[in-house]
Amino acid sequence: MKFLSLTLVLFVHLTGFAQYKNIKLAEQVDGVYPPVEPSITINKKDSKNIIAGVVLDRAIYTMDGGETWNESKLESPFGVFGDPALVSDRKGNIYYFHLADPSKQGRSNEAWLDRIVCQKSTDGGKTWSEGASIGHNPPKDQDKEWATVHPRKEYVYTTWTQFDHYGLEDPNCHSNIMFSMSTSEGKKWSTPLQINQNPGDCIDDDNTNEGSVPVVDNEGRVFVSWASHGNIYFDRSFDGGTTWLSTDLLIAKQEGGWSMDIPGLSRSNGMPVLTIDNSKGRLRNSLYLVWADQRNGTNDTDIWFMRSLNGGDMWTQPIRINQDGPGKHQFLPWMSVDEGTGYLYVVYYDRRAYDDLQTDVYIAYSTDGGGTFKEKKISESPFVPTDSKFFGDYTNISAHNGVIAPIWTRMDNGKTSVYTAVIKDSDLFKEK
Repeated sequence: MKFLSLTLVLFVHLTGFAQYKNIKLAEQVDGVYPPVEPSITINKKDSKNIIAGVVLDRAIYTMDGGETWNESKLESPFGVFGDPALVSDRKGNIYYFHLADPSKQGRSNEAWLDRIVCQKSTDGGKTWSEGASIGHNPPKDQDKEWATVHPRKEYVYTTWTQFDHYGLEDPNCHSNIMFSMSTSEGKKWSTPLQINQNPGDCIDDDNTNEGSVPVVDNEGRVFVSWASHGNIYFDRSFDGGTTWLSTDLLIAKQEGGWSMDIPGLSRSNGMPVLTIDNSKGRLRNSLYLVWADQRNGTNDTDIWFMRSLNGGDMWTQPIRINQDGPGKHQFLPWMSVDEGTGYLYVVYYDRRAYDDLQTDVYIAYSTDGGGTFKEKKISESPFVPTDSKFFGDYTNISAHNGVIAPIWTRMDNGKTSVYTAVIKDSDLFKEK
């Protein structure tokens, strides 16, 4: 027995900690829209309370740090139609942003996508408000929103793409990046502002203005990034969202555009994800950007990172996060910064270990503001997607007080499911 115990201890020491437990939150059921495009947030008042959103209208939450999970369903007079984006404020309010479908008839009714909707939970995801309307501007369509909160106040911010008409190929049809904020914990929202100067098309492709992600620093300065025309653009407001730059700042090239072909996926994108360090560390207020592109060839998708230490005036040259050899695909990244530590975490899909469509999920992390990254495979087993089924447009990750919660979709035999893993940073850093 002593020999066996010593052997087990030695094995753990040599191989690092065991594989992180993958937790299935949702699986495809016949007759129900397949679960895809998950979002997740850790309650900033209680890190044991983690809430996930899953297409179309599901909220899945834990109150005990991931040991047990329950589910609630969102309902709103404005409809609930996917693209979930969840954030928590410092008081523990949870905001669930999504698209609208007031007629409940989807694409067949012109009211589809007529606004962005924000629903709030004050009890950790158990129940939700009926929702507030944002950006209602018929007949224009409102799509692809994301959100953030002020680190010191209960102010909430969202940006999204407004289409003159979603999917229309008319060159006179434009897409623009819109901004709105709430100073009333999500009850009322400001009149939307168009913050970009250069419009995109309406096709929902490389030349569409899309993928906007807002962040806010401790002083209330707002920063936004998005992709269009093979570029990544950046804008900012130093007065809380009232006025913005008169020119869109082109901060990076996205070779091949944001829409890309990944074998096995019906569609994929490399839209940029912007985050900010709101910790008390030496890199406080640093801006971080991550995206995917195919600058090294259509058979070699990579995850790229750069940062700004001066509010977006200057950015570092892009560095590649994935540390594998050439010729493999890494795609659909998302990034989070722990406000307590300033540590960065990036989740993404990875095929470095295979010569076929088998796909793993990796997390990369940095404790020096993106100067260096380490990687760790977090999926227990690979999956194989098929391009005949919709896989979704994004992953997500949340980090708070040393707890990291990535969330992702996988596909097995053509059916999707959504998984998470609840990881402590102390365990992650012990990995060999």
